[in-house]
Amino acid sequence: MDRENEGGEKEKGEESSQENGRLMLADGGVAEKGDPKVNSGGGSGGVSNGYPTSTVQSPKEGAGGVPTGAPRTLVVQQTSLDRPRETWSKKMDFLLSVIGYAVDLGNVWRFPYICYQNGGGAFLLPYMLMAVFGGVPLFYMELALGQFHRSGCISIWKHICPIFKGVGFAICIIALYIAFYYNTIMAWALYYLLASFRPTLPWTTCSNPWNTVNCLRYLSTDSNVTWTNTSTSPAEEFYTRQVLQVHLSPGLHQLGSVSWQLALCLLFIFTIVYFSIWKGVKTSGKVVWVTATFPYLVLLVLLVRGATLPGAWRGVVFYLKPDWGKLLSTTVWIDAAAQIFFSLGPGFGVLLAFASYNPFHNNCYKDALVTSSVNCLTSFLSGFVIFTVLGYMAEMRKIGVETVAKDAGPSLLFIIYAEAIANMPAATFFAIIFFLMIIMLGLDSTFAGLEGVITAMLDEFPQLLSRRRELFVLGLVCVCYLGALSTLTYGGAFVVKLFEEYATGPAVITVVFLEVIAVSWFYGTSRFCADVNMMLGFSPGLFWRVCWVAICPIFLLFIIVSFLAFPPEVKLFDYVYPPWTTVLGYCIGVSSFICVPAYMVYHLLTAKGTFKQRVGIQATPASRPYGSDTRACKHKTHTQTQNTHKHTQTHTR
Repeated sequence: MDRENEGGEKEKGEESSQENGRLMLADGGVAEKGDPKVNSGGGSGGVSNGYPTSTVQSPKEGAGGVPTGAPRTLVVQQTSLDRPRETWSKKMDFLLSVIGYAVDLGNVWRFPYICYQNGGGAFLLPYMLMAVFGGVPLFYMELALGQFHRSGCISIWKHICPIFKGVGFAICIIALYIAFYYNTIMAWALYYLLASFRPTLPWTTCSNPWNTVNCLRYLSTDSNVTWTNTSTSPAEEFYTRQVLQVHLSPGLHQLGSVSWQLALCLLFIFTIVYFSIWKGVKTSGKVVWVTATFPYLVLLVLLVRGATLPGAWRGVVFYLKPDWGKLLSTTVWIDAAAQIFFSLGPGFGVLLAFASYNPFHNNCYKDALVTSSVNCLTSFLSGFVIFTVLGYMAEMRKIGVETVAKDAGPSLLFIIYAEAIANMPAATFFAIIFFLMIIMLGLDSTFAGLEGVITAMLDEFPQLLSRRRELFVLGLVCVCYLGALSTLTYGGAFVVKLFEEYATGPAVITVVFLEVIAVSWFYGTSRFCADVNMMLGFSPGLFWRVCWVAICPIFLLFIIVSFLAFPPEVKLFDYVYPPWTTVLGYCIGVSSFICVPAYMVYHLLTAKGTFKQRVGIQATPASRPYGSDTRACKHKTHTQTQNTHKHTQTHTR
């Protein structure tokens, strides 16, 4: 008995990093979290996060067993001083958070533009193939990893392959870069929203102080107006000269002063962000019931309104008319791969963080299929919302849809769509709900991105930060706001474009490539599938295994090589980015990715043993969480329950 107790104490010391400890049955049996053997008696219930309930023991199980009819006592022994891990209040909180993260501004402006540019309806074929064989398997893998290991993107690597821990730090830096520029777009939308509360929208006339002599309101009803190559619409001048004020900056070499209006708008955005995430997923899970569902309501309203406008059919035909010849172009497949990857969003640490707050036996396989399907369908729906309005604009101006749809990115929303709304009946109402939708689409993604960083840091430094979450979140939000100040200058739009093209794209794709290699080849697909089987009761099939081992790495490598072989030509308005900005952009991208090799070198130098031994140790998982098969039911003791109340919490069945 003494030896068993000593072994139990040793085991408890080894598992001090676990947040919820083990279950000790009243008859002395010990069960670990996620242990399937405890439920072998037919019990199907669960306690807390993944703890199985005990089953009634037969008197034949031993002399020390509990007699038939006696009350069963379930003893929860806490093996860590850390607070139990927070969980989602409801399953829908998790689903809406993931959907809100995946469905962002890119679904509204990027997918429709990429679709019509790459063959219309024909583009859907490479898009779906890339989703099935690349995007969804990566999405599923991250949800399963986060749910099984219950860790953020930094500390999870000690369970997978410790030498790749630098990947987690790189992900956090990338998330900060995104926060520096992404929220600025919401500040622009908030400026538009506030400007919409007036009888006449300010981007409908040319009589404002910011307008130039080239401003021209051009619709079919204006028969005396002649549009020239130098003409600009009032919506374009409002966006460029009043909101962004880019005419006051010659380029990235001279950004100019900070716009105080945008600074206040961004401060308000970050205030909402802080009070939505400061308490964790318990609060953000409630906020997403509004921010994730309201955009769908607005999209449906705008779709119905757009479908009833004259010329809407022209936009739909232009959007979906297939050009099968374009499928022979490599660019189409590159765009399809990049679009599905950035749309679903694996590799940003968000899916790991969100899934880590799930119950251990939650069906993350079904969640991955549902949320990724909703994301792809939303992109497709957004195309109809955008192009019905573009068809209307083309009809009103008596020009082709391709001429109207020449702008991509934010300009498509803030110039073309804003101008179309201004010429609709009830323009004020539609402007208000449209820009509210833009803000809420962005808020969801910001909640998720920062939560990924917060979860990673709290899991990595629990003693320092776990009881100071509110202060840490406040500091993080302040850092993001200060980092975004450069995007609020007169040349801030140039900074946003630079960050968008270089700071996130290549770096995050490379990070996910290393993540897939580490999980599939170092950790091992067989071990990963066994983990999934322990959680869900079934193992991933051959399709998923092949995708993780071969197809997904090839998919990601294809995007990386294409980016390096065909670097994007960065241009915004009339400003062509000079060569030195390309060097600056690559430096920003490398500044995050450098964490990966730096951490590898550091740990190889500080570890003990020969070089071969160091590599072996650093490539081996440090522990298997939740009492997996190597430690399941290792200790069996038979004791009475009279003295179990002294240091334990009891629950009598």
